[in-house]
Amino acid sequence: MTHYSAPAGSTSPGLDQPRKRVLVVEDDRNLQEALRYNLVAEGYDVTVAGDGGIALEKVRERKPDIIILDLMLPVMGGLEVCRALRRDGVIAPIVMLTARDSELDRVVGLEVGADDYVTKPFSVRELLARISAQLRRVEMLRSEKAELPIETISVGGLEIDPAGRTARIDGRPLALRPREFELLTFLAGRPGRVFTRDQLLQEVWGFDYSGDTRTVDVHVRWLRMKIEDDAANPTRLQTVRGVGYRYSA
Repeated sequence: MTHYSAPAGSTSPGLDQPRKRVLVVEDDRNLQEALRYNLVAEGYDVTVAGDGGIALEKVRERKPDIIILDLMLPVMGGLEVCRALRRDGVIAPIVMLTARDSELDRVVGLEVGADDYVTKPFSVRELLARISAQLRRVEMLRSEKAELPIETISVGGLEIDPAGRTARIDGRPLALRPREFELLTFLAGRPGRVFTRDQLLQEVWGFDYSGDTRTVDVHVRWLRMKIEDDAANPTRLQTVRGVGYRYSA
């Protein structure tokens, strides 16, 4: 494990702001070094770890603002590390790196608590954009909490309390993952409006470019299982063929 700080003269983030701490968990030394170099150049405070066991130790020591986590790791795999971090109450965003290109691997990663994934090979520019988007999302959530009260959303049998981050459907509490809650809040807060998958990626995930829209589809599928009477024939969270999704009042 090695820890790196940004060089003097780096201007991102601002000199009057604390540098965001990034933990890179990657066993490929060449990729690890390339990521470290580019992240430091962007002004991040970087720690690297070569296996899952060391990664858990570094999270406890460094308390990173974001974690870049390879799926295939020695000692302890990325999925196991992700599960352990979420079980321990770590809320920092986790971006998974994977050489696999099956939907199953991505879905499992999201299910165990990852916030995003990047499939190898990837461009460093894309990864930096996703890191920035995740950190912006965290800051946005903090800002929203500081600007209480936030108006409750009530659409049909759905009630959402954005301030308390709770939701109920027909009086029944909903157990939602953070991104599920944000997606449902965004759509239900604009009932009847249709949004493309790219628009939802930008508004909910924070991506300012066209990303992998299957991420949206996965979260819509999860939400339907929780809010619809029949997830196979949704009446609330509807697909508009050839366009995207809308929440029907």
